[in-house]
Amino acid sequence: MNIHFEKSRLSGAVKAPPSKSMAHRYLICAALANGESTIRGISDSKDISATLSCLSALGVCWERDGDTVRVHGKDMKKDTEQRELFCNESGSTLRFFIPLCMLSGYGATLSGSDTLMSRPLTVYEKLFEEKGLPFEKRGDNSLFVGGKLKPGEYRVAGNVSSQFISGLLFVLPLLGRDSVISIIPPIESEPYLKLTVKALEDFGVKVEFSDELTIKIKGNQRYQPQDVTVEGDYSNAAFLEALNLFDENDLTVTGLSEDSLQGDRIFYDYFDKLRCGMPTLYIGNCPDLGPVLMAIAAAMNGAVFCGTHRLKMKESDRGAAMAEELAKFGVAVNAEEDSIVVYPANFHAPEEPLDGHNDHRIVMALSTILCRLGGTIRGAQAVEKSYPEYFDTLKTLGAVFTEEEI
Repeated sequence: MNIHFEKSRLSGAVKAPPSKSMAHRYLICAALANGESTIRGISDSKDISATLSCLSALGVCWERDGDTVRVHGKDMKKDTEQRELFCNESGSTLRFFIPLCMLSGYGATLSGSDTLMSRPLTVYEKLFEEKGLPFEKRGDNSLFVGGKLKPGEYRVAGNVSSQFISGLLFVLPLLGRDSVISIIPPIESEPYLKLTVKALEDFGVKVEFSDELTIKIKGNQRYQPQDVTVEGDYSNAAFLEALNLFDENDLTVTGLSEDSLQGDRIFYDYFDKLRCGMPTLYIGNCPDLGPVLMAIAAAMNGAVFCGTHRLKMKESDRGAAMAEELAKFGVAVNAEEDSIVVYPANFHAPEEPLDGHNDHRIVMALSTILCRLGGTIRGAQAVEKSYPEYFDTLKTLGAVFTEEEI
């Protein structure tokens, strides 16, 4: 789908979409609980649909009514079948479900899109090799894992993604003895670990950080069924709040928890710094903000971003993708291994169509500045991955655009 934007003034109030990160975590905790749980605030995004589909593939029953999902938990340790899971394009789903598939010992085949299965899994691969567990990548974009996870010590690299640690945290409390996760520094996206710990606690499971690199996990714990509501999502709210950085717009974004543990809430502070000059911003703990921060930097005073190496490991190489598209606005970007510089420039409307690079956050980031300048973006349907209502929301706020199906 192509979208042709006209210059627009946006105003009004809008509720932030529910947090995809917490939705994944709550659904998994509910699936592991003994009884029925109710999860309110579940979006129709493709990533959440992937997690629900994988729960079904593991034999977990659930029903949906609007944005509410009722999950009937299951003791996956008693499973007696080999399972097949399709994770579509969701990195969280793939990395969270690999340990879940190791509860029964019967093994599972996990598959997904080309993009997903090319994303790093080396942390699990090395860990499973150390534990003597099958971990077989296949040529059809699938992965076979087998054997049973056992309690004990797990040394896990922290510099690729916290999702590997979170995946283990869901499962290790259910095992028969205590376990320890020792994180090999540095830790990337540490706030997401805190979200996992919160989700566990909300379902009656506790883990303890004895220091910043060591997590102690009591065995023989049980998830308790709950009725919970997914909080608003700071990651996607950032694309809406970014519109307020332009004087002609006046938006109010509601539904965000002030005491949220989401690391992306730092966007408020970073937006303020982008207004005032050419700041240096560390995004190692909030890589999903990278595209929108680069877009706003291009429209304002430029910026230097550090801790950017993980942008290569997303739905696209986000640093390279944004550099390519911002050049169409007259903006120079220098992307190195772990830093990106967006230089101040004679910012102007793009003279050719933009490419969304099949990446939801690239599409939304570029849309924020197209609302101001006008222009066309191709592949806009990528927003369905995390925020399918995004363009409808922009329209209710006054954005003027036309859609072209291709």
